[in-house]
Amino acid sequence: MNIDLGQGGARCPALLITSTASGQGKTTLTAALARLHARQGRRVRVFKCGPDFLDPHWHELASGAPVHSVDLWMTGESDMLARLHAAACEADLILVEGVMGLFDGTPCAADVAERLGLPVLAVIDASGMAGTFGALAHGLQHYRPGLRWAGLLANRVGSAHHADLLRAGLRDPSLWLGALARVQGKGAASLLPERHLGLVAAHELDDALVRLDVAADALQATPLGQLPWQAGPGQGASWQDWSVDFELPAERTEQVQPWLAGRTVAVARDAAFSFIYAANLDCLRAMGARLAFFSPLAGERLPDCDALWLPGGYPELHLDALAANAALRGDIAGHVAAGRPVWAECGGMLALCERLTDTAGRTTDLWGLLPGHACMQPRLAGLGMLQLPTPWGLLRGHTFHYSRLETSMTEAGRSSRPGQDAHPDRGEALYRHGSVHASYFHAWFASQPRAVAALLGADIHPGTA
Repeated sequence: MNIDLGQGGARCPALLITSTASGQGKTTLTAALARLHARQGRRVRVFKCGPDFLDPHWHELASGAPVHSVDLWMTGESDMLARLHAAACEADLILVEGVMGLFDGTPCAADVAERLGLPVLAVIDASGMAGTFGALAHGLQHYRPGLRWAGLLANRVGSAHHADLLRAGLRDPSLWLGALARVQGKGAASLLPERHLGLVAAHELDDALVRLDVAADALQATPLGQLPWQAGPGQGASWQDWSVDFELPAERTEQVQPWLAGRTVAVARDAAFSFIYAANLDCLRAMGARLAFFSPLAGERLPDCDALWLPGGYPELHLDALAANAALRGDIAGHVAAGRPVWAECGGMLALCERLTDTAGRTTDLWGLLPGHACMQPRLAGLGMLQLPTPWGLLRGHTFHYSRLETSMTEAGRSSRPGQDAHPDRGEALYRHGSVHASYFHAWFASQPRAVAALLGADIHPGTA
């Protein structure tokens, strides 16, 4: 149960779930915890550190509530504090999934935990180790003094004896919160399957909720799963020991204005165009936009609109269906010919190009509204946080893609790493072709709403509020 602290504060049990690296089981544990407590009737809110479009699908299904990203740079400290405070005012439990390892990146998950006073729960893949588990645990706990620790959970444990060896190696046995065997889906399949950009989204699997229940059931048998919500006098630890005071930020982010009032923004949304932050939709609505969603994969036409947003996703997995939607291609061509704006991010940009070659070497003609040929790569071609200078201020975001684009389009701008100047060999290009702005850059709209409104056709002069 959350507690109102007055003066804009709220108190709520919370955890930051982290590990030593990616692939250790953070997402599975976070989603399992959310599902376990949601099944018990608690209101759970989950957040994800850093940029991520895929893990939040699982957390939203598990918790039944929207999932937002938090990051001290991309979303900003004020935005992060405001979102977590709002969640604490309505939730019984807050879970924050870290990114990569606890100390990876600048800023890192440990910075978030330290800033918010979040208790840290580390999950470690213990397969193939025994005493070394204790060394890793000791290093995580003591590498940065001052972090608040909840405990450790061993993942992919082979047997009860293996779990005993792991627990015996801990310098601080009180941190032990249990062990999980390798939890699998049907047959030998991974419980949460992956592909080249990360996890398969929950909405693409018919049995996604069943998979989460399997993980929650396994977790329920551990000390973490058995921890009482509220202990009576003399009954030991409980979830209330991990309560956090969430305060409103001293400095609020800039209030958006109704720059898009009276305008309709069409948003492609389906399995090919699924890289959409819920917070970006909230930002558009806060600026007064009416959102009209449509599915290119379902053969739907472009809704009547003043502007079009084609987000990222997996066009490379749906080439035939996209190429076959000639009617939509004609609608978008007419939209562009009328001078109406288009913002195309990553996969949305690729769908507008002339051709795309997949990893099998097969080339498919696409919508052909941008001059360019995209080729899928076996390795990452772009990854990391980025900032994009605009006449209306700095727009923050990130890039993450496995394709390269060959194009004759000239650059209208270029993003760069945080705090660095733009360089022709680094960052991502921003292209302008007629009324289309396109880039591999994924924008966090709330970082500079005026720039987003201007990209979508609002008449905002640079430097004006």
